[in-house]
Amino acid sequence: MRKYLFSAGFALLVAATSVSIAAMTPPAFASQIKYVVNNIPITTGDIAHRAAFFKLQRKKGDAAQEMIDQTLRLAEAKRLGIRITDQQVDAAYQRFASNNKMPLAKLDAVMSQSGVTKEHFKEFIRAQMAWNQALSARYRSGEGGSVTEQDAVRRMLDKGGSKPTAMEYMLQQVIFVVPASERAATLAKRKREADAMRARFNGCNTTREFAKGLLDVTVRDLGRVLAPQLPTDWAEQIKVTKVGGATPTRETERGVEFIGICSSREVSDDKAAQMVFQAEGGNDKDADELSKKYVDELRKKAKIVER
Repeated sequence: MRKYLFSAGFALLVAATSVSIAAMTPPAFASQIKYVVNNIPITTGDIAHRAAFFKLQRKKGDAAQEMIDQTLRLAEAKRLGIRITDQQVDAAYQRFASNNKMPLAKLDAVMSQSGVTKEHFKEFIRAQMAWNQALSARYRSGEGGSVTEQDAVRRMLDKGGSKPTAMEYMLQQVIFVVPASERAATLAKRKREADAMRARFNGCNTTREFAKGLLDVTVRDLGRVLAPQLPTDWAEQIKVTKVGGATPTRETERGVEFIGICSSREVSDDKAAQMVFQAEGGNDKDADELSKKYVDELRKKAKIVER
């Protein structure tokens, strides 16, 4: 899918703004609840920050409606099980600063002095990253133009390219289950157990044997997964892990997990072409239309109350 994150114009504008930052005076924002969207409050402060964001971008827009849409997007991503960690957001914020050749402190100052605040910008980043994943999931489900495997190959060949290749992985997921009610008391212990099993991992054939004597351990064979289909949270770790090895353990809503790499190979077939085409987003017009349609659906089902 198209990556909805930061426009080039905004990047240049931030760089330009930072030059005259000393002359800027941050506005003072009140913070009273203005809207309630599916029981989630949006304050006048939130709206003022977004209006300042529009001003920084030199972009016109309805800040209140944009905050309603963002709230709906985040709630939908949460419903789909999409979780963007603080570490992912901080890394994206750092990349934005680096791409604009400014230290973090300078970017922090731009956000503060413009009235946007780094907290608001980071929440915008989180929402965009989560929405990208939600859109990608819907696109892959066939609502992004129903691109068939054959269509994807034909479009790529028409553009003068060759049929693409993609890495195909056979994966195994190991979950040390931690009930929510026991999380505080047992998570650290379960993490040690998962780390110990992961250290012994030497291929997918023996995993279930290792798990037999352990309490509440689930082993799942995930089957054939092409690189563009890898879950965002795991993708980079899977790609750098050797066959027969396992990714580092991670704490998740289910407990503590790691993924074993049973095998990998490079494939070139119609399915790979379809996945690569969809991962690249087809075209921006399709992505924009899908995003608008999706948000419109969420609005129709939402309970939006103005205070």
